[in-house]
Amino acid sequence: MTVTTVAAYAATAPNAPLERTTVPRRPVGEHDVLIDIKYAGICHSDIHQARDGWGKGIFPMVPGHEIAGIVAEVGSGVTKFTVGDRVGVGCLVDSCRECDNCKAGLEQYCTGGGVPTYNGLDKQGEPTYGGYSTHVVVDENYTLRIPEGISLEVAAPLLCAGITTYSPLAHWNAGPGKKVAIVGLGGLGHMGVKIAHAMGAEVTVLSQSLRKQEDGLKLGADHYYATSDPETFKQLAGTFDLIVSTVSAPLPLDSYLSLLRTDGAFVNVGAPEEPVSLNLFSVIGGRKTLAGSGIGGIRETQEMLDFCAEHGFGAEIELIDADGINEAYERVLNSDVRYRFVIDTSTI
Repeated sequence: MTVTTVAAYAATAPNAPLERTTVPRRPVGEHDVLIDIKYAGICHSDIHQARDGWGKGIFPMVPGHEIAGIVAEVGSGVTKFTVGDRVGVGCLVDSCRECDNCKAGLEQYCTGGGVPTYNGLDKQGEPTYGGYSTHVVVDENYTLRIPEGISLEVAAPLLCAGITTYSPLAHWNAGPGKKVAIVGLGGLGHMGVKIAHAMGAEVTVLSQSLRKQEDGLKLGADHYYATSDPETFKQLAGTFDLIVSTVSAPLPLDSYLSLLRTDGAFVNVGAPEEPVSLNLFSVIGGRKTLAGSGIGGIRETQEMLDFCAEHGFGAEIELIDADGINEAYERVLNSDVRYRFVIDTSTI
């Protein structure tokens, strides 16, 4: 099977609507797999990048780093996958493989030249194009196996939303006896609630309003508070071992840090376009940690997929056709999705 040009949806310029087009795919190399993409999740970071919110992008841009599909072809040297396997691709498709982070299985923090799934350049200097397309060619070492216990459409968002929340929860030891707060109940936040609950932590959602309270409790939260109510910060002062913020808007960090116990950690996985301010006494008092976390390495991402399958859950999704992508972007910006849009790529 030879695929050199595939159908896709791309933004031709910053802030331009996405439209149907074609993009090139490299031939299947010795260690590559050709993936017939079935579903692609829409992440808020797709919107940031398609609209140059995080800096100058590479256009035309085909977003999408939450990819689930079926192996259609394998290279002659591939040992990890066979045709017909259920697989996924997340936020990176290569790395230098030589730096200390890569050797430690932390490819997401590659210091020698990581290659993002889209809006990047591969090692040959060619643009990478993401999952809003029908097929993609990926090195087997950056391809994940999707367990049989998860359907492909609800597995797709796990490749970003799932691992982005799983990684800090695992790193900071969320589990029995720990009080964990998830800030925001959106595409990332709803997965944070599910995963923290499955890990055995006591889970609280901190959201602007109580509008999604019923959903939050059904997803596994033990408590739900509105951050628009000043009493929330008084009532919960000194409560949490770990707070994971999933929102992409600037927060009053001093207020949120006041909710931590001594030695507690506030971890940001959302990426606001604007800078934030902080009074350092908010971390000095109580020996608190203000941290950030990216996605996860390949090994940890596979661990996350297996964990979700073991506990019987994927993402909560709204399945859309490709011609609904632009409308979905606007709805994401208006927080009008519960909780992740997923594109049926058969409609591209």
